[in-house]
Amino acid sequence: MNILETIKIAFRSIRANLLRTVLTLLIISVGIACLVGILTAIDTILYNLSSNFNRIGANAFNIYPGQGDIRSNSRGRQRKEAEEISFKQALDFKSRYDYAGSEVSLNMFGTQNATIKYKAEKTNPTIRVVGIDENYLDVSAYEIETGRNFTEIEVTAGHKKVILASGIIKLLFDDKAETAVGKIVSIGSNKYKVVGVCKSKGSSMNSSGENRVFIPLVNARMVYGGNDTNYGIVGAVSNSLEMDDAVSAAIGTMRNVRRLKASEVNNFHIRKSDGILETLKGMTTELRLITIVIAFLTLLSASIGLMNIMLVTVTERTKEIGVRKALGATRSNVLFQFLTEAVVICLLGGFVGIILGILFGVAVSAFVDGQFILPINWMILGIVVCIFVGVASGLYPALKASRLDPIESLRYE
Repeated sequence: MNILETIKIAFRSIRANLLRTVLTLLIISVGIACLVGILTAIDTILYNLSSNFNRIGANAFNIYPGQGDIRSNSRGRQRKEAEEISFKQALDFKSRYDYAGSEVSLNMFGTQNATIKYKAEKTNPTIRVVGIDENYLDVSAYEIETGRNFTEIEVTAGHKKVILASGIIKLLFDDKAETAVGKIVSIGSNKYKVVGVCKSKGSSMNSSGENRVFIPLVNARMVYGGNDTNYGIVGAVSNSLEMDDAVSAAIGTMRNVRRLKASEVNNFHIRKSDGILETLKGMTTELRLITIVIAFLTLLSASIGLMNIMLVTVTERTKEIGVRKALGATRSNVLFQFLTEAVVICLLGGFVGIILGILFGVAVSAFVDGQFILPINWMILGIVVCIFVGVASGLYPALKASRLDPIESLRYE
C-alpha cells in the first residue's frame, strides 16, 4: 500500500466520521491559531515599534568625554579629567569610522539663552542654538516638515542658514511652518535665512526640545566655539540589532583618534539609545513563552480528543482491519494507515489555524497602522507541531489496531 492510497483512505475515514472529526479539527485550529496569531502579532508590533524607535533615534549612540587614566604620584592614586572631544578629533572620527550601514553626525551646543527675532516678534532668551552637520537630522529625533536639510557645502563653509524647531514657529510665525521658509531671522546679532522647519514631536518631547534652532556646525564654531568646546558625536545604524557591533567598532576608532595606548583605559564613554527597545524585546520574550504555553495546553486537549476519536475508530473498524489483514495487510500497513489518518486530521486543523492566525496578524497590523510581517517561521512551527501532535495522539490507537488478531477481528460484530 503506497502513501497516496493511504492518504485517500484517511480522507474517506474523515468523511465517514465528519462531525466528530470537524470538532477535533476545530480544537486543533484554535491552538495553532493562538500560536501563530499571537506570535505574528507580537512580531508585527515589535517590528513597527523598532521602525518607529529608529526614526526617533533609538538606533543611535552618543560619544562623550569621560574620565582619564588613573596615575600614581607621591600622594597616592589620582584621576585625571579627560579632555573634551575637539573639532579635529570629531572630524577625524567621522572620516575614519566605516562600520557598514552606519552614519555619523557631529554637533555642538552654542548657547541655551539665545533670543530669536523676526520683524516685531521675538522669543524669550531661552532658545538653545545647536550647530549640526548634514547628517544630524537623519540620526536624531527630528524630521523636516517643510523646507530642507543643510547641504554639506553649507555646513563646511559656515553659511548663515537656520532650521527651526516647531516651538519657534509657534512663537514667531503663528504656527504656520510654510510661511517661515525663506525668511530672515535674527539670532542674537546675527541674521540667518530659514531653510527648513522640523516636525513637532508632540507630547513625547519636552518643551526644550521644541524650542531650539539648528545652524551649520562650522558657523556655530565661529560664533560660539572656544578652545574648550566639546563636540558631540552621534552614530546610527540601520538595524538596531547591530548596535553592539557598531559600538565596539566605534570604541576602537575613538581610541585611535584619542591616541590611547593599549594599557590606557578609555577616556570617553558611549551611551546607547536602545534601552526602551531592549526592554520591549524582553517583555515580548515573556509573552511568547506565555503564548506557547497556552497553545500547548489547547493542543494537549485536542490531542486527547483526537486519541479518543482514533480509539473509537479502531473499535468501529475492527472488522475492516480483520479483512485487510486477511487480504495480506501487515501490522506495519495498519499502523501506518491509522497514524496517517491522525496526522491528516491534525494538518487540516493546522492549516485552518494558520490561516486564522495570519488573519489575526493582519488585523493587528491594520489596527496599529503598521506593516504586516508574513510569519514564515511560525507557519513552519505550526506544521511541525501538528505533525508531532498527530503522531503522539495516533500512535497508541494505531498500535492497538495493528495488534488485532485477524480471526477475532473478522468475528467482531
